[in-house]
Amino acid sequence: MFKKALFPGKYIQGVGAIQELPSLIQLFGKQGLILASPITYEKILPNSGIDFQKHSLLLEKFRGECCEEELSRLAMIIADKKVDVIVGMGGGKTIDTAKIIADRSHIPVLIVPTIASTDAPCSGCAVLYSQEGIFESVYYQKSNPAVVLVDTEIIAHAPVRFLVAGMGDALATWFEAKSCNVTQSENACGGLSTLTGLNLAKLCYDTLMEYGLNAKIEAERHIITSALEHIIEANILLSGIGFESGGLATAHSIHNGLTALPETHNFYHGEKVAFGVLAGLQLTDASPEESNTVFSFCEKVGLPTTLADIGLKNVTHAQLMLVAEKACIQGEGIHHEAGEITPNKVLEAILAADALGEYRKTANKH
Repeated sequence: MFKKALFPGKYIQGVGAIQELPSLIQLFGKQGLILASPITYEKILPNSGIDFQKHSLLLEKFRGECCEEELSRLAMIIADKKVDVIVGMGGGKTIDTAKIIADRSHIPVLIVPTIASTDAPCSGCAVLYSQEGIFESVYYQKSNPAVVLVDTEIIAHAPVRFLVAGMGDALATWFEAKSCNVTQSENACGGLSTLTGLNLAKLCYDTLMEYGLNAKIEAERHIITSALEHIIEANILLSGIGFESGGLATAHSIHNGLTALPETHNFYHGEKVAFGVLAGLQLTDASPEESNTVFSFCEKVGLPTTLADIGLKNVTHAQLMLVAEKACIQGEGIHHEAGEITPNKVLEAILAADALGEYRKTANKH
């Protein structure tokens, strides 16, 4: 395997950055279409100050699911209106839909995330679901987005739980990239990790540890200083490049396993990934000092540290074995860890993380 790394074409971040959107669209095409999530369509865009008629921009409201039916609907609009550049503006599923339809239509895609809850905006892959929201497949694009445009004013006014969930997703980046590098496992680009991917993953972790709590406090009051700017960059850019060019391992596999239990479906991707990180530390024999540092971080910013925190207060061992088995299916990133990984080992790691989390909650009360 060769060393491989992937990046968005341009990354732009700052207060009022959305004002750059019309000129960026014109840079890539003549007829732009903005696919906007319902909240973006109804609340954010009308107050953006952008003159859509002046710039001949088409607006289309996303219908809620990244599925073949929605993609077919958009393909007809793109063909009919001669759209040659598409913008995905909103959360994860809106963004993924824009990425896939742009790839299939052979036109550039610009991504404008309105929340910093995952590292999806920068990546060259997306998740396809059925109309009912059931996972179907991962779709890989020919290239990463042409532009990722992040307006920190918009992110700062989103519910703070999204930002914290993004920190949970970003928390996994360094641990998973490190594991892939140690075992020389394939990253999400289909190659080996580069120094760039590995060091950006480490910078992502260091940024979370240094600025995470302050950024949460600021976001709760819609205040924007360097701490919030740094965490938004960590959640979106550093984690995006870090996971794709570094690789995935235990945390995301345990997340995928947790989706087998309906009780976890009301929790965000990054919240479940964060618990996956804590379980992964037990699985990979991390030092108590490192484990304590990560537990402490999760407690401070409000990420889950126990099974009860992700809806599994009364979970049985049999249910957790389903989680462990799903986490260990062939092709999962958990097999990028050193040594043989089995469902029994994963089950024990999940139980150990939960036990430590419960102990710390009790100890902290006293």
